[in-house]
Amino acid sequence: MAAHTGKPLAGEIFGALINLSGRRRFTSQRLVLYAVLAAQGQEDAIGIAREALELFRGAHTALLSDKDGLPGVFCAELQEAYFGKQQGDRQIVHFMELAERTLGAMEQASAQAEALLAELVRITTPTLTVLHQITAIYEEQSKLHATLMKKQLRGVITDIETIAKQARMVAFNARIVAARAGHAGREFAVVAGVLSNITSEIDDMVSSALSTSV
Repeated sequence: MAAHTGKPLAGEIFGALINLSGRRRFTSQRLVLYAVLAAQGQEDAIGIAREALELFRGAHTALLSDKDGLPGVFCAELQEAYFGKQQGDRQIVHFMELAERTLGAMEQASAQAEALLAELVRITTPTLTVLHQITAIYEEQSKLHATLMKKQLRGVITDIETIAKQARMVAFNARIVAARAGHAGREFAVVAGVLSNITSEIDDMVSSALSTSV
């Protein structure tokens, strides 16, 4: 669960991380809701609550594991949120463990079920607060990534524009030389024309890239 130190993350990876973090928030609420409904006697509610718990557990494991294409805890902000003073990971794990104990007690009709459920309901709000704060970090990191990618794209576009400008100058000079050469310069003029067309296409692509990166 160490901080990720590999290459910059792709945009689709950030999308997956935000989705998983949002899934924890949704399934935590669904879990508690159906645990309460189970206590009220609703049929199949415990089964639905268990499904929500498994989805919650799977999302949390995926977010913290540096495998399957995901980066784990890849920045200092997440390291602090999960393992710093806030102890987000410990709170989340406690929520999962309490949910497991609560559902188990309810399935066994244990006398502890009511007290466990009350405690689960009590910690739901602070757990949701932690989950919301961590999701916000993923979203902010995604925005920073997008900004960085735009700056890099603009840098590449600037280089391309410089090359295209130089190519236009070469094409212009080539046409002058071809005109002076008369009949013998026809083939050279064709090459100059092709080069000019290429630079025009480059200009179009640069304009398109700039408009989509704004």
